[in-house]
Amino acid sequence: MKTLFAAIAIAALVPLAAQAKPASSDRACFHASNVSGFRAPDDKTVYVRVGVRDIYQMQMLGACPDINWAEKIGIRTQGSEWICSGMDANLISPSPIGPHRCAVRALRKLTPEEAKALPPKSRP
Repeated sequence: MKTLFAAIAIAALVPLAAQAKPASSDRACFHASNVSGFRAPDDKTVYVRVGVRDIYQMQMLGACPDINWAEKIGIRTQGSEWICSGMDANLISPSPIGPHRCAVRALRKLTPEEAKALPPKSRP
């Protein structure tokens, strides 16, 4: 199973200041430090597991080279540790020539039924 950078690496990528959860009731948000795994079925889609049961789909702005082969990723947040939309995060994937930084254009929380219906190779 693919894993994220060690806690030290994640701590280096997200801001240290704790911030309150956004007060938006129409969007599902998650805290970057709660991401516990990921899978990328292709170079434009990444599924992240948040906590034990929530799965979010991230659509990349463009192709993110080799993300579907990566064994670990980092998440760099924009302005807050809370991720509520695609513009709130960039994914960082290691490569032999240096890290790829990939912009996220869309974010959506999967329903329990959608998460269950994911093929095993796509489920984080």
